[in-house]
Amino acid sequence: MAEGAAGVVIEIAENGRHLALDRGFMVVKGDGREIGRVPLDDLAVLVCTAHGLTYSNNLLLALLERDCAVVLCGSNFSPAAILWPVDGHHVQAQRMRAQAEMTEASKGRLWQVITRAKIRTQGAVLESLGVPAGAFVELAKKVRSGDPENIEAQAARRYWPLLFGTEFRRDSDHPGTNSLLNYGYAILRGGTARAVASAGLHPTLGLKHSNRGNPMCLVDDLMEPFRPLVDILVHGMVREGRVEVDRDAKRELAGVLVRDMRTEAGVTPLATCLFRLTFSLAQLLLGERKVLDLPLLPLPLDLVVSPTGKEDAHGSQRVSADVDDGDV
Repeated sequence: MAEGAAGVVIEIAENGRHLALDRGFMVVKGDGREIGRVPLDDLAVLVCTAHGLTYSNNLLLALLERDCAVVLCGSNFSPAAILWPVDGHHVQAQRMRAQAEMTEASKGRLWQVITRAKIRTQGAVLESLGVPAGAFVELAKKVRSGDPENIEAQAARRYWPLLFGTEFRRDSDHPGTNSLLNYGYAILRGGTARAVASAGLHPTLGLKHSNRGNPMCLVDDLMEPFRPLVDILVHGMVREGRVEVDRDAKRELAGVLVRDMRTEAGVTPLATCLFRLTFSLAQLLLGERKVLDLPLLPLPLDLVVSPTGKEDAHGSQRVSADVDDGDV
């Protein structure tokens, strides 16, 4: 369990558990007795990884009414589904209509911003670990609307060996480091899904991701700039020789949503940054603003400390870069 201003993340990992609603609490039962309870209003994300887990329908409805993301995980802790409320915001019909009518050019420009943000954050992660990462700044500058040259993939091919070594291959079906990444991304995906629902946006209508079998395309788009924050937590575990998705690792990874980030409004938990991003997208779709609200660099010290124990000397900068001319 991880807790903070953004709410609580809880995982149910033990088989044979039953989850039920009782007077504003989620009650966890096993072997016919109550094991624990959590106030529904405190829950941000419920991650379900156990097999043989059962739920009451009333509990699921109560969680969805509170915009709590319920993440159902399959093998190797990869998310298999996320329960999403149909009524997430009082003006969601207007926002979803604008989302559905977005032009390909507008999607391309937004994807440019998101991809540049991700690549710059990857570079910031490497720099914080003492790895020269000037190439990532240059790669981010090369990203054009829609990323037709697939600069994102070029950055990834450089990034993973620098972060985890030349033998590492990112494969969600592999154990060890990959399973740790899967679990961290599942937490991040759940937090992003909650923010998307709260902003009255439709999770299936993505900017870049468009897999027919993926009901969370927009969620996967918007979480991209935040993935490196999971990566650096996993890097710290692997460096300590911790490669199992055990209780301590889960607790640490669940805490990614309450890690502080720099924003124009000051220091803000990552989960709140997700809300700021999704609401800025909703406003942008309706012509109420021009740019997405993304965190600032460099990374804060409570997330990572460089090998010298000192924060990088460069000043704060917006994670995203200027986009091609034209309104979204």
